[in-house]
Amino acid sequence: MKKIIQSVTLLAIIVVAIACQRNAITGRKQLTLVPESEAQSLAVSQYKSFLNTNKVVNGTADAVMVKRVGERIVTAIKKYYQQKGLSNELDGYTWDINLVNDKQMNAWCMPGGKIVVYTGILPITQNEAGLAVVMGHEIAHALARHGSERMSQGLLQQGLGAGMSIALSNKPQLTQDIFNASYGIASGTIMPAFSRSNELEADRFGLMFSALAGYDPREALSFWKRMSGAAGGGNTNSILSTHPSDAERMAALEKIMPSTIQNYYKKS
Repeated sequence: MKKIIQSVTLLAIIVVAIACQRNAITGRKQLTLVPESEAQSLAVSQYKSFLNTNKVVNGTADAVMVKRVGERIVTAIKKYYQQKGLSNELDGYTWDINLVNDKQMNAWCMPGGKIVVYTGILPITQNEAGLAVVMGHEIAHALARHGSERMSQGLLQQGLGAGMSIALSNKPQLTQDIFNASYGIASGTIMPAFSRSNELEADRFGLMFSALAGYDPREALSFWKRMSGAAGGGNTNSILSTHPSDAERMAALEKIMPSTIQNYYKKS
């Protein structure tokens, strides 16, 4: 038995070592059992399923605003990636932005740029700059491939370390559940959506993206204060789930605010 345990442990170490790749934007090595192409492929089907089973809002002032803010951020991201010589990192991205009628204070972005904002978060964002904070943050999660990182961890936890293709073949529903939990689409109990370090990373790059799109990054401090107060009501599926403490988040944002304003913000 001891030899079996040692062999399994060694195999896990080897799998993790082989599967670690450096993210082009963050520069950090990540566990990557889920290739971006496979994550995007699964995202297409899961996104379609989500839209078919939820009420998409079209034609209203809020829906138009969500698309406008999202498109400005996407344009800024494309330009930034082009300037950095990283346009290939956006291969496969077919951006789509929707507002969904749901009282949850939530938003997310799947691999490939599939973005959903819930109506429940709009009273907290209050304005376009506040909405840009949320959308920039969620898009940053996707571009930093935090979801794929979390999904890889989830596959390992479930003994599905051979990769997503085999996991989908053997346990399709479990794999889809891990996907949804990993990208913040469902609260679930498989695993928390994102770690604290992932959240702070998404804050940093999300702030940069929203500033590049012409939105005042200082609104981030006001938004997270409002969000913190609203989350005190006990919403268990809010955007703050598993996130850093208010003090930690505010301190991190305040630290990077001057350089973000100086280097990236141009008032539109």
